[in-house]
Amino acid sequence: MRIGFLADEEKTLALGEQLGGLLTTPAVVYLSGELGAGKTTFSRGFLRGRGHKGSVKSPTYTIVEPYETLAAMPVFHLDLYRLGSPEELAYLGLEDYLAREAILLIEWPEQALSHLPSPTVQITLVAEQEGRGITVRASDAALLDELAF
Repeated sequence: MRIGFLADEEKTLALGEQLGGLLTTPAVVYLSGELGAGKTTFSRGFLRGRGHKGSVKSPTYTIVEPYETLAAMPVFHLDLYRLGSPEELAYLGLEDYLAREAILLIEWPEQALSHLPSPTVQITLVAEQEGRGITVRASDAALLDELAF
């Protein structure tokens, strides 16, 4: 586990980009934190790190946004904030996403922990003053050593 502080949005984007460039597929990334903590900002950086050049919107209303990236493996960005029950994941096609060589980037995983696979990386963001505190846990401790924050 690593704990740190990201002073601003640019630092959050940069760390997301760094992780996006390091992570291999398949992988599951949990992003936890209150509204406005920086989950979607981190996701935007992560997708940049995978080679995505377009815009990144929060999937709050669509629940899932697919991204084909230059890294050749898709990233499925999920936001479970509005999920009515964990069982709804079956209707969203979670099994189909898990069956692919892909990365699942999941905001608000707490909404359906009983129905989600274990995370490869778990990130918790907490808004603090002008920046955000961050805690990163990874199933591969070597990955934590490669992250600069």
